[in-house]
Amino acid sequence: AGRFRHASPGMTDPAAPRAPRAPRAPRQDAQRRRQALLAAAADAFRAEGYGVRLESIAEKAGVGRATLYRNFKDRGALAIAIFAAEVEALVGMIDPAAPIRETVAAMIRQGASALTLFARIAADLGEDEANIIAFRALGDRLDALLTPAVDAARARGELGADTTAHHIVLTVRMAGGLLLPHMTRDEQVDCLSEALDLLFSGLRPR
Repeated sequence: AGRFRHASPGMTDPAAPRAPRAPRAPRQDAQRRRQALLAAAADAFRAEGYGVRLESIAEKAGVGRATLYRNFKDRGALAIAIFAAEVEALVGMIDPAAPIRETVAAMIRQGASALTLFARIAADLGEDEANIIAFRALGDRLDALLTPAVDAARARGELGADTTAHHIVLTVRMAGGLLLPHMTRDEQVDCLSEALDLLFSGLRPR
């Protein structure tokens, strides 16, 4: 008698077509390592400047240098990723229905740390073309986020007809640059109020 196979329960026929595997979800630990690198780099750039050793950043994040380079090709890409995360953090606070001055003040308070960091390292970001393109794209992204709020503010008569989202970004940078770490909260509030009074006097309809 010929021999035959008896398939045990749970066994599959090797010749049967296999169902395609579902794509793997991004590993949570890889995402945590990336976030740790961003946080460590922001702290290191702020404390030691743009020239801080990348090995030092990796050590602060608790990862190896190879992990850093798997996530970011160089220190410029790392800096841009920090600013990109800060830009995306502003999404939830830009409400076209809110007075534009309130939106600007909220953006400055939210991004005060990033503004300080930008002032600290912007001149040293380098001349790598890919990084320059990415950096400009961040500006375009911020302009796009603000455009609906600026359009609504112009319609309400809060801004002049020629005011653009780019003008509001400049306002955020100028006023935010006045807030210093050693100031008390009350001093920062007073300083911000004075600066916005001055800046918005030039942005309102004439």
